[in-house]
Amino acid sequence: MMTKLYIKNMVCDRCRMAVGQTLKTVGLIPVNVDLGEVIVDGDITDEQRTQLRQRLDDLGFELLDDRKRQTIDMIKSALVKLVHYHDNRSAVNISDYLAQTLHQDYSGLSKVFSETEGKTIERYYIELRIERVKELLTYDEMTLTEIAMSMNYSSVAYLSTQFKSVTGMKPSEFKAMKKPVRRQLDSL
Repeated sequence: MMTKLYIKNMVCDRCRMAVGQTLKTVGLIPVNVDLGEVIVDGDITDEQRTQLRQRLDDLGFELLDDRKRQTIDMIKSALVKLVHYHDNRSAVNISDYLAQTLHQDYSGLSKVFSETEGKTIERYYIELRIERVKELLTYDEMTLTEIAMSMNYSSVAYLSTQFKSVTGMKPSEFKAMKKPVRRQLDSL
């Protein structure tokens, strides 16, 4: 028998490694550790669940029991994967992507997300993309044109407009900052 767990704030490969190690320390056998979702071999005792919850909390993660929170976290994890790990050179329809990835009706996902998070899925996706653009600007390895192309923006002008609407500054102003301000993905 396999047990599926949902864990909030998993946003990167290091998160996956930390959660995988934590599962092992409480005596669980991870079969699959993905962003926001973990499958372990066998059942979980109440004592293991309590230990896991505490250790995850100590690391900044949260074991989710509430179904709505699980759905929100699955949406966020799917969008993080899309922005950070997907070939963004091709256009993706967010509603189709989420419906296919999560095997749920988009209108239901959208309603739960908006009610719980106080913003739309589209707004969250825009914020994720802008944080990724900030990250790429900070690395200083790509031009703004290359970033716009890699993030599938229709033009540099559109990227700049969206960047300014989210951050209040132009990409060039952000890049010129001595200590650029970036937000953690789990705070979006």
